[in-house]
Amino acid sequence: MTTLVIARLTFRELLRRRLVLALLSLTAIVIGITAWGFSRVHDLYIGGSPLTPGEVQLASSQLLLLVMFMFSFVLALTCAFLAAPSIAGDLESGIAQALLSRPVRREELLLGRWFGLAVPIGMYASASTTAEFLLVDWTTGYLPRQMAVAEASLLVEGLILLTFTLALSTRVSAITAGVISVIAFGTMWLGGVAGAFGEFFHNQPIADVGVVTHFLLPTDGLWRAAVFAIEPLSSVLAASRGFGSTFQVSSGPTVGYLAWVGIWLLVVLGIALWSFRCREI
Repeated sequence: MTTLVIARLTFRELLRRRLVLALLSLTAIVIGITAWGFSRVHDLYIGGSPLTPGEVQLASSQLLLLVMFMFSFVLALTCAFLAAPSIAGDLESGIAQALLSRPVRREELLLGRWFGLAVPIGMYASASTTAEFLLVDWTTGYLPRQMAVAEASLLVEGLILLTFTLALSTRVSAITAGVISVIAFGTMWLGGVAGAFGEFFHNQPIADVGVVTHFLLPTDGLWRAAVFAIEPLSSVLAASRGFGSTFQVSSGPTVGYLAWVGIWLLVVLGIALWSFRCREI
């Protein structure tokens, strides 16, 4: 019960800071601009001839992947900088001491912060990606093959970074936790790109770099799951036959990898609880 109260207070704090309103307003502007851009895809020409329906689908899918990568990056930044001060900020300001002097356990405080951030992040991720996908479908006629899978992958990607940053905030300052999380996110993405290059050019040592990064911090693995769900079947077939690019994905995540993501999330959340419980205040 205390956990839910803290979660509700955390959400109210976000509303009071007008962060939710600012994020929704900027997202609506970006979606509007991208919708206008997608509406002009039919006016593109190749060699003086308008695009065929197949070329429109391919162009739309590639542009949508670009937009979704931008959204993935924004979601990662949002999760990192929301979670970074959630515990570290409470410790630095003395709020944690005031709360924990009452019948509130440290586990309840941390889980309350996690739920209070995870719920609005989930709502934002689902609403914004659904709106973007439907607008692309309306303007170009292209809809991702597995829209729900793409949304779920991006959502879990955000929760992974949220949990990772929350664990860091139990030991380091808010700024340090945020910076480490963002750098880790970017490093995992670069490792995934390196792994894709290794697979494309049949260089196993470089390909193994991508495998390691996908398991170490599974944000890029989930991003590639979203790519597989968004890209058209023609891109999947081209990638599986070795005719695609290093930014295309030939297969989705395995059941074993999805199980690892769930285990990773629970383990890191458990580490965060243990770290906060053992810290001197």
